[in-house]
Amino acid sequence: MTDAANSKPAIPDHLSVDPRSPFHDAEVFQHDIGIRFNDKERFDVEEYCISEGWIKVPAGKTRDRKGNILTIKLKGRVEAFYK
Repeated sequence: MTDAANSKPAIPDHLSVDPRSPFHDAEVFQHDIGIRFNDKERFDVEEYCISEGWIKVPAGKTRDRKGNILTIKLKGRVEAFYK
């Protein structure tokens, strides 16, 4: 295999799973990404920002009137990594 086939894009500082967001990067989602928040791995992160130190997670099964998931912003130490 070549290095080009194994190369992964740099992990962005701000990333969102919502394709409508300006912070969504489909190329990054081709690989498995892990999020560690306050030294604990999270699997329910909708959006994160490493430099500002926050993540957004779903607020239960609650949805807004347009059907979008409502999220809660949690502040702390954020680390993103490829699995």
